[in-house]
Amino acid sequence: MGHGHAHAPHHHHDHGSGASAPLPAAFDTSVPDEALDPGQASRRALLRRAGLLGAGLAAGTVLSGSGTSAADDRRGDGRAPRRGYLWLAGDHHIHTQYSSDGKYRVVDQVRQGARHGLDWLVITDHGSATHARIGVEKVNPDIRQARAAHRDTLVFQGLEWNVPAADHGTVFVHPGRNEVAVLKQFETDYDGIVKGAGDSSPANEALAVAGLRFLAEQVRRRTVDDALMLAHHPSRKGIDSPHEIRAWRDATGPGRPIAVGFEGAPGHQAAGLPAPLGPGLARGYYNGSPGADSFPGYPPESYRTWGGFDWMTATVGGLWDSLLAEGRPWWITANSDSHLVYADTTARGPGDFAADGRHGDPVYAGKIDTKAVDYWPGQYSRTHVGADGFSYAAVMDGIRAGRIWVDHGQLISGLDVRVSGGGRWTTLGGALHVRKGTKVTLTADVALAGGPNWAGFTPELARVDVVQGDVTGPVADKDTFTAPTAAVVRSYDVGKSTGSVRLTFDLGRVDRPVYLRLRGTDGNRSAVGVMGAKADPAGPAQDVMGDADPWRDLWFYSNPVWVLPS
Repeated sequence: MGHGHAHAPHHHHDHGSGASAPLPAAFDTSVPDEALDPGQASRRALLRRAGLLGAGLAAGTVLSGSGTSAADDRRGDGRAPRRGYLWLAGDHHIHTQYSSDGKYRVVDQVRQGARHGLDWLVITDHGSATHARIGVEKVNPDIRQARAAHRDTLVFQGLEWNVPAADHGTVFVHPGRNEVAVLKQFETDYDGIVKGAGDSSPANEALAVAGLRFLAEQVRRRTVDDALMLAHHPSRKGIDSPHEIRAWRDATGPGRPIAVGFEGAPGHQAAGLPAPLGPGLARGYYNGSPGADSFPGYPPESYRTWGGFDWMTATVGGLWDSLLAEGRPWWITANSDSHLVYADTTARGPGDFAADGRHGDPVYAGKIDTKAVDYWPGQYSRTHVGADGFSYAAVMDGIRAGRIWVDHGQLISGLDVRVSGGGRWTTLGGALHVRKGTKVTLTADVALAGGPNWAGFTPELARVDVVQGDVTGPVADKDTFTAPTAAVVRSYDVGKSTGSVRLTFDLGRVDRPVYLRLRGTDGNRSAVGVMGAKADPAGPAQDVMGDADPWRDLWFYSNPVWVLPS
């Protein structure tokens, strides 16, 4: 099993170094329950419920096998840690008072993330002339103070990049003495707003690629230990064209890519709560329509969310599948995009943002905000990363390798996926290399909710689907956004909310390259998929504008595993 948290190496190194820091107390079974503070005790209860402490969900399954996990070149032959991965929950898209439309202090967001069960988060205030000039430096002491105050939470500094010729993205770096300098130079030289490079033009698209290459060069020179980019709400405005996404992934070569994925589900999930007790808007703030810079091939329905997920991810046989069918490592995440939190009781503090680069600290408003469209980090959306230790480097390595699954509303509490054959195995993000004709099996251990989520109820997993597609190789047309062979090949009825379930899917004797990915649902809302019933008989339904309570429509998605016979 890949969940042997309690047995992970317990090294005593600096919290910000590449080596593993001490395990968070909640994970460390040598720390007795009575020694935990309330937040740690809550986290441990969650882990114990999921079966993620001690022996894990299914001790002694396939740990002895070898598998590839770093999908950088699809031919790697790495090994999972002998005792499995530490699955760390996080959020890479969070705003503070250093964003013009933000409100909270850094420590507020970090404290709330920790309270809601997150192990890592990235502060991503908006790229802008003000942020480049003042904010990127001014926020750093607040981040360092939050790191010191919350030793069990890894806090990265990043920013929300206005991608030239496209929408937004997270850019973040490994902590260190140059984290501010690199982010400041990157923003000054490559931000679409700072440079006036927002329009969809070849020159602006090239500037985005140049920005990614700049980050790769900083890593190569060891100015920073690592850097990553993840695109935000890719379908929201229709301006992230398929060829741009491919160009970002390819910008820095196959070895250590900088751009590695996009939000499978955007933030702003509270926006769809119906009025008068909610904002009554579009879930995820996906309420747009084609504009002058939009890619003309995208259909009108791409501008909406589907079960809270972006159309590119939610469509079986859609854009994400077209990338996976190329064998292209491209991962999905989920996060809060937290600016202003639904049902909060504070107002933005006074101050001159243009002069100070920040708003004043929030103040009590004396009323509940029913118009805010966000949740706290970890309150609704979570990105779970398989790390080989508790460190900044391990989280970044896990993201780059695609060891990621995401969920909404704590629908499940743990997921361990193994694809095995020929005496070998691999997990999420990996590629299993076998001889042609080898019998291959997918095994998924799912830890169910087991207790109430942050809305106060225990969600029930109704069904898990296996999506499979052929690997057909690189496309001639870089604007391809369909994968005709992708389809739901097996569905498992679960109908449980406690304990764990093991699902086994037999691929038979594999004679051609394929990939597999999983998704699951509470079964409350479904519809025939965009590509028809043969591809997806019961997929997520398009969210209704103004009436999309996110807690009544919960899904989880995993990243893919490739099977490559030769």
